[in-house]
Amino acid sequence: MSQLTPSVQVKQPTVNLRAQVVRSLLAVQQGQSLQSFLHHQLNDVASKDKALFHELLLGCLRQWYALKSISLPLLVKPLNNPTVESCLYLGIYQLLSTRIAVHAAISETVTATKQLGFESLSGVVNAILRRVSRETEAFRTALHAAHGLPSWMFKRLKRDWPEQLTDLSVQLQKVAPLTLRVNQRKIGRDAYLIKLQQAQIQARACTLSQAGIILEQGVQIPELPGFDAGWFSVQDEHAQLAAEILPEQNNHIVLDACAAPGGKTAHLIEKFKLAKLIALDHDEKRLQRVTENLNRLQLNELCPVEIIATDARTWQSSEQLDCIVLDAPCTATGVMRRHPDIRLLRQASDIEQTVELQKQILKQMWQQLRVGGVMLYITCSIFKAENEQQMQNFFAEHQDAQEIKISAEWGIQQAYGRQLLPQQGQGDGFYYCLIQKQAV
Repeated sequence: MSQLTPSVQVKQPTVNLRAQVVRSLLAVQQGQSLQSFLHHQLNDVASKDKALFHELLLGCLRQWYALKSISLPLLVKPLNNPTVESCLYLGIYQLLSTRIAVHAAISETVTATKQLGFESLSGVVNAILRRVSRETEAFRTALHAAHGLPSWMFKRLKRDWPEQLTDLSVQLQKVAPLTLRVNQRKIGRDAYLIKLQQAQIQARACTLSQAGIILEQGVQIPELPGFDAGWFSVQDEHAQLAAEILPEQNNHIVLDACAAPGGKTAHLIEKFKLAKLIALDHDEKRLQRVTENLNRLQLNELCPVEIIATDARTWQSSEQLDCIVLDAPCTATGVMRRHPDIRLLRQASDIEQTVELQKQILKQMWQQLRVGGVMLYITCSIFKAENEQQMQNFFAEHQDAQEIKISAEWGIQQAYGRQLLPQQGQGDGFYYCLIQKQAV
């Protein structure tokens, strides 16, 4: 009779914080988005280290190509080793962009190189980091001078935005502000600013959005006044302009196409007395966020809401729609400050595929709109192919489409629509074009 031996759990050897950061950097290089794994990854990080982990990971991604450009001259020959290259970039980032002590930055990064299986190359990492530590100012100047973008993206932005290119490159490396949208069905913006002041939280009103507030210090969102009571949502200032651009929609049937996670869905209900709102998205899991947000904001009872998981390229409405808000799938290059992994994940080939997808959704959605109704086309991209040029093609192919000029001081007027670029202390890159359906 054979004996059953108990299974033995082999414990993975523990690695230091820098090695954990490098593992995340490698996952992004392999095509994984932070959104897909970061929450799980943070479970393996000690509570006391989570803030530093975040800073090192996001900071490295934000400056990835700038770090790469200044490290290349330091190598006698290419490493051709993503792990060691990531260790190198992480070490240089610590030396040039954080207040971490020099000896700690170097020793912890060299240890990480060894722990990740490349002890033979740890001497190279050590030597390069020590040189950077001796010539900090020169390397810091070089880091700040680098545009910090993949070459294909830099060339496209140079073509699209030649006058804004230098500032745009700088802005895309900044950290975006944390912005709230006050639920004005519950509380006024001035009243909420007073609530924040009473809680000793520094904040200021947005300059463009009538409902926006920028927080000027780090906070835990669920601990802010009125979170459970639905007094506010987290939403970028430039994204908040969508509902403000639209003409009056009271008693209208409105479709929020590509709705998840529901920021614009909620804002539409907060601003207008709608006859009905339909929230459409292909991602059923992300649509759960729409339901959760509407519940917390206590908006469900204000108008009938229909939430549908389906493909916007084929969906057919059972009724003519008065208004369609189409926040189209895009390369999301305008929100790289908030999602710095986009810098590594996007490829030049993505643009053509995205433009085609947008075109298909536009064509299908336009058929659902009644004559006299309006469509607001939105992207969070800064590429003209997805924005102005997409609209030029749309108007050329749809004789029943008439642009409604957006009367605003913000953004840059395009042949069609207006483009917002990321701005320090303000919102991300967004494009808006308002279209009315005409009888032909």
